[in-house]
Amino acid sequence: MSASVAPRPAGDQYVVVVNHEEQYSVWFADRELPAGWTATGAQGTRQECLDHIEQVWTDLTPRSVRASR
Repeated sequence: MSASVAPRPAGDQYVVVVNHEEQYSVWFADRELPAGWTATGAQGTRQECLDHIEQVWTDLTPRSVRASR
């Protein structure tokens, strides 16, 4: 049996985060960031954050792979 997570309100605020491999994600603005992730400074609704990520994350290849090319 899987646990169900209650949906969060549509107006919740999120932040854009990035890890050491330059991979992006969204995170709840009211929660502590998980280890290994850094806030980029971009924030807004979930969709606004996803739109920002789409603009800035143009190469999905992890940084370590790009460096080894």
